[in-house]
Amino acid sequence: MADPPASAPVTIAVVGHANTGKTSLVRTLTRDRGFGEVSPRPGTTRHVEGVQLMADGRALVELHDTPGLEDPGRLRDFIDARWGADRIDGPARIDRFLDSPEADGHWAQEAKVLRRLRTSDAGFFVIDARDPVLAKHRDELALLSACAVPLLPVLNFVRGGDTHEADWREALGRHGLHASVAFDAFAPERDAEARLYQALGTLLGKHRDAFDTLVDARKREFEQRRSAATHAIAELLVDLAAVRREVPSTPEAAMRKAVAKLGDDVRRHEARTVRDLLALYQFDEKDVDAPELPLLDGRWELDLFNPEALKQAGVSIAGGAAGGAAAGAAIDAMTGFLSLGAGAALGALIGGGARKRREILAMARKRRLLSVDDPILALVAQRNLALVKLLEARGHGAEGSAAMSGDAPSQKLPRVLNRARSNPEWSRLGASFQPQETRESSVEMLAYALQDGLEADAGRSH
Repeated sequence: MADPPASAPVTIAVVGHANTGKTSLVRTLTRDRGFGEVSPRPGTTRHVEGVQLMADGRALVELHDTPGLEDPGRLRDFIDARWGADRIDGPARIDRFLDSPEADGHWAQEAKVLRRLRTSDAGFFVIDARDPVLAKHRDELALLSACAVPLLPVLNFVRGGDTHEADWREALGRHGLHASVAFDAFAPERDAEARLYQALGTLLGKHRDAFDTLVDARKREFEQRRSAATHAIAELLVDLAAVRREVPSTPEAAMRKAVAKLGDDVRRHEARTVRDLLALYQFDEKDVDAPELPLLDGRWELDLFNPEALKQAGVSIAGGAAGGAAAGAAIDAMTGFLSLGAGAALGALIGGGARKRREILAMARKRRLLSVDDPILALVAQRNLALVKLLEARGHGAEGSAAMSGDAPSQKLPRVLNRARSNPEWSRLGASFQPQETRESSVEMLAYALQDGLEADAGRSH
């Protein structure tokens, strides 16, 4: 057979025993939660399905998800009995089987797997590392090795700790498969995908450039997603820090209404950011178990303005609740975090001149200024960064929803937010919002600071 043109994608057959996570692996590598069907039931995949991995507008790799080899022992016995006396090698035996009537009959499912592997450049042999090495696995290894196609064993589900990884590596070595990669399709490590493609580049030397290109593209995509995520969080924080609303001091009902209105606006604004972060990482609210977040249906179990939320997150409330109370504005718990008044309750009024004089005059007219306190800003930063950490560590083949641990860098609010405090026109929650270069540069500075915090936190966790 003639070699394919250099521009053709490298074809990889994803093979292995039933229910080892083959479809989950393809979903995670393609970031496509809709690919195939993932189920704990064996034999979910019944047909060969293909999908391409793109980089720089080019299809570099073509993955083919295959059914599980459900009865490799009996198939191996059948092939040995039919062609064992012939002096032919493994690939010739596999080809004779594929040309036989049995390949379209009783062994049709297994024939789909072997035919796809025989016509591919290489194969991912996906192994559930939690399973012990049994006779059926050894028969499977013998059949796949007989196809004479380069195989890269992929040890799946390795992050739970209770695995037979060492036994599997020994069994693979007995079949000459000394190079393997640990890749958990549910929760891949950050550099696991790069290691996978680099191993393929070693296995298929003539295609090394394609895999190097794919590694570089995935690294850029990761950095772009993280940059977009921290920019979205920075926009949210600037909007909340800058918002300031003038409200009447009396009657009390009017003040309560204003407090509730700003609280609802803050919740909805954060909910939009949560929605954007989920979409950016190609997930939705069903993938995240985070009752503390304002998810898309508008429900939350642990409200942003509940002091318990701050306590659980380890955010100091001294400057918020006490400040609000000092301003004589302790209408209810929420009012402690939506400050009413001047001085400590509002934070320092940076700047001066005409703006500051107008604020003083507004208070003199028995009106107050309503703003969001620092503890709330710190909590918003902390839990949205925790969401980013969760999404970056979650594979698209994972089942169910992942619990958000809240294990994000504790945020000491960057000083750039003080500038936002003195520029209410920077807030998209205000009627006087005006896009400005100074606002955008402050958002960028804050986004960089958030990125640095994520990187430093990742370094500590390793």
